[in-house]
Amino acid sequence: MGLLQQADWDVFKRSETWKAFGIAVIMFGTIAFAGLTLFDSIDDIFESDADPAPLPDIVFDSLNRTGVESVIADENGLISTSSLRGDVIIFDMMAHDCSNCHYVQEHIEENMDAWEALAEENGVGLHILGYGSWYDESVSYLNESGGEYTVPLYPTGFGSEQAATLEDGSTADPVRLFTTAGAGQIPVVMIIDVEGYIIEKQTTGTPVGGWGEFDSSLESALTGNVSVTMSDRIAWEEPSTSFVAVFVLGMILSILVYFSPCAFPVLPGFISYYLSLGAREDELIEEGKLKTKMPSSWVIGTLAGLGMWTFFILIGILAFAMGEAFAKSGLIHIIAIGIALLLVILGTIMLLGITSHLLGFVQKLVDRWSTTEMDETFTPRRNMYLYGIGYAAASIDCTAAAVLPFVIFLGTLGTSAVISGLSGLMIGLLILMIIVTVLVGLGRQVMINFLRRMTGMIKLVGSWMMIMAGIGLTIYLTQPEVVSSVFA
Repeated sequence: MGLLQQADWDVFKRSETWKAFGIAVIMFGTIAFAGLTLFDSIDDIFESDADPAPLPDIVFDSLNRTGVESVIADENGLISTSSLRGDVIIFDMMAHDCSNCHYVQEHIEENMDAWEALAEENGVGLHILGYGSWYDESVSYLNESGGEYTVPLYPTGFGSEQAATLEDGSTADPVRLFTTAGAGQIPVVMIIDVEGYIIEKQTTGTPVGGWGEFDSSLESALTGNVSVTMSDRIAWEEPSTSFVAVFVLGMILSILVYFSPCAFPVLPGFISYYLSLGAREDELIEEGKLKTKMPSSWVIGTLAGLGMWTFFILIGILAFAMGEAFAKSGLIHIIAIGIALLLVILGTIMLLGITSHLLGFVQKLVDRWSTTEMDETFTPRRNMYLYGIGYAAASIDCTAAAVLPFVIFLGTLGTSAVISGLSGLMIGLLILMIIVTVLVGLGRQVMINFLRRMTGMIKLVGSWMMIMAGIGLTIYLTQPEVVSSVFA
């Protein structure tokens, strides 16, 4: 039977569909606002509690264009921030293939003439510096317009892991020093006052409240009176834990994956079936089909959780390799839009009652190696481990558009980020699997009856939310100013 023949078009005539739509609007709106607010303020959450200190000297290769970088670079084409001390600096940490960075550049270029006029009016020097922060790119690549990227109109160069010189003479990576929790996420654009202190820092190209606060801080700095901005100085230090943020994001994502509408509704019934076999434990042992006692609920949860771990480790290895390739090819933005559209398609398929079986082949492999109590040898522990693999694969039907971009993104940050993010995801999944399994074991019939009644609504709400997420992500990637104006 083809996909269109499976479609249930009458779903739009049912009142439950539109009730689910209303619930999904409320849930999606709440989650979207909370998510945007979290990512917009996450830098404040992880802000250093050290005393503010002047920016270290950062030396990096410039594009060495006549009349642009040549004005401030030395005879070797190097830009040094310490040589600009006494003037206000806008320090833009960017990359050729960083799509969100382009919005920062757009804002700067739209306003740089007005800012320079204000600086000149107040007798204050102003320098805008672009710092290439993805070290797998190059000076020549930054000096080459392509796709959505245009070479910045302001002085730009290419950084390195030893670009910053600290007070004790040691070197450090500015990306590690100034990105949130040292995780490497850009863009980061900072305003440095005339004494070298950071007074404003923005970590997105589409701030929820718009650019008003950033612009206001810059205007205050351009008065040249440091007492006006002294209370705004921001501390920085080399982070002791670089990947706390991506670990937390992995934990949050585990909730979405675990409660996937494609897989969760059938979980309690399956677990209850296995626990109920405990009543036949003696019979199965006597028949020689079972060699040891049936596992307890927490053991079942642990084994299933380990099965999920296995699946996502394999996905992580694949996505890491893809992430590296995509980062070097410059296709990240196009792929992100494609995944957003895929999210809309999968949500529509699920709403119409069509099963996509995106990773159905995994379930076939699981079934091949599983056993039942009717077989000569019954292996409940192996079965639950294999069930965890199948459960993770089933959840991908609904959550691929969230999981795969997350791991690909981690791949672009490096091996440590992949390990941290996946650790958060897998630990969260293991904890949730154990908790739900134990709860089913304690009150299995009540929970099963409730979930059976709610399965249809869960799937409808999940379908609508996938569609909304896909549409919202597409708008965010293609029209970020619309998102900023809505949440401003």
